Amino acid sequence: MIRHICLTLLSTSLIALPAQANGWKAGVAKTIITPAPNGWMSGYAARKGPATGKAHDLWAKAFALQDVNGKKSVIVTLDVCGITRDVELPVVAEIEKKTGIPRAGIALSVSHTHCGPVVGDNLISMYPLTATELAKTKAYTDVLKTKLASVAIEAVAGLQPAQISWGMGKCNFAVNRRENPADQVPALRQKLSLKGPVDHDVPVLVAKGADGNPLGILTQYACHCTTLDYDKYSGDYAGYTQIELEKEFPGAVALFAAGCGADANPLPRRNEEMAIQYGKELATATVNVVKHGLQPLSGDRLGVAFEEIPLKLSKIPTKAELEKELADKNIYIAARAKVLLKKLADDGSLSPTYPYPVQVWKLGTDLDWILLGGEVVVDYSLRLKRSNGANRTWVTAYTNDVCAYIPSLRVLKEGGYEGATSMIYYALPSPWAESIEEEIIASIAKLLKSLNP
Repeated sequence: MIRHICLTLLSTSLIALPAQANGWKAGVAKTIITPAPNGWMSGYAARKGPATGKAHDLWAKAFALQDVNGKKSVIVTLDVCGITRDVELPVVAEIEKKTGIPRAGIALSVSHTHCGPVVGDNLISMYPLTATELAKTKAYTDVLKTKLASVAIEAVAGLQPAQISWGMGKCNFAVNRRENPADQVPALRQKLSLKGPVDHDVPVLVAKGADGNPLGILTQYACHCTTLDYDKYSGDYAGYTQIELEKEFPGAVALFAAGCGADANPLPRRNEEMAIQYGKELATATVNVVKHGLQPLSGDRLGVAFEEIPLKLSKIPTKAELEKELADKNIYIAARAKVLLKKLADDGSLSPTYPYPVQVWKLGTDLDWILLGGEVVVDYSLRLKRSNGANRTWVTAYTNDVCAYIPSLRVLKEGGYEGATSMIYYALPSPWAESIEEEIIASIAKLLKSLNP
């Protein structure tokens, strides 16, 4: 039997929370987003066909907040591998139009399950989709965009007085996958010899209604949703976590957000029993926080800030170089070249930068919630907690635009999949420039300062 330890870091005060609101309102909603009919699945390049069924439904869920002055925000979480700007921009625009919430107050966050559908342009060049499968993907994406906007609008419409509380737990099944060979992890764990940085924090945000029961529970963990690699739709461990939480707290909507776990895997893995077990472990850590480790937000104000920064790429290939890559024996390099040549023909040039989304929410005086695009490695969350305060800093990745892996300078220089070769599958022309980490950190610092004048 595989055993892991999930603990709760209790807050300094464990006094029972009163059932009245603390100046806040909250609203939640959810909707099923499982494709029908089954389409091609995303996450693994080795896939050769569409899904054959489902282990359980996939969901989009929304958690809306309103502060004492009427300022609102809404986060939508969804059980898919990724979305990019072709989904983000129209969905955000529709939510903004229907709710009045500004762009800075709207976040779309994916669990990054590798047993979810291909969505829009995300990783589209990874798969040899037929015209029929492409049409199914487009039809599904159009429906999904409507559902994402609708679930956010529903959550905002349902805002009601609520007590907003938070806490932090621990769960340790995430393992640094760059430093620890997967087949050696059980033995290394027994010898206390696992290597490499990892973030085992479990941030939890809870909205309680007038009866004192949870309306919404958002939990987060920094680990790839890659326990499973079969051909059925599943939310992986994150999906099972949400199922367990909604069993434990009937009537509540449980949401999952992915932390900076781009270089962490749930290990060991590769079967449904493990996905269920990891889901239960994360759920247990979350339940412990909800029942014993919550503290109300201090303050009743919400601050939101957002910007896109021109994140630099290291090199832009010439047309001749791309044409040569069309004949590359690596089918993924050839597929990327085809995508980039079309972009070159359509736009006249390839951009040396990518518009990377950086978002910060300030909840009361307690929490600085940083939401970043892409598959962000753990160095970012560890650095931000060290600099901004581990007890007040939450870092969510895979938000708004899962455009590529986001390596730290360390990982970029080391290379490998997260640092270099993954850019092929995301159809970006090169690895990032070495300025990437400082560009992102500078943006976060600027946004934090704007909310802390």
